[in-house]
Amino acid sequence: MGLKEWFAEKWINIGAKRKDGSFEPCGRSKAKLESKGYPKCVPLSKAKQMSPSEIQSAVKRKRAKKQGVGGKPTMVKTDAPSRSKPSR
Repeated sequence: MGLKEWFAEKWINIGAKRKDGSFEPCGRSKAKLESKGYPKCVPLSKAKQMSPSEIQSAVKRKRAKKQGVGGKPTMVKTDAPSRSKPSR
């Protein structure tokens, strides 16, 4: 995927679900800095593939990290690390 396609995708905040079941667009205004925490933004196509528990896990991991270290955005993986069985 090229940068042009990346910008053309619809990005949503999976941490801000509306009452009608849709999600708010990605980003936040200064007025919302303290109300709901930092946004966890993913493309709409990715969000549709995620289960409610996967969404909750991704948002929880994002908000658990210290935000804005060194003036840079904090990134966390959308997919939880898989827990593999210990080899014997």
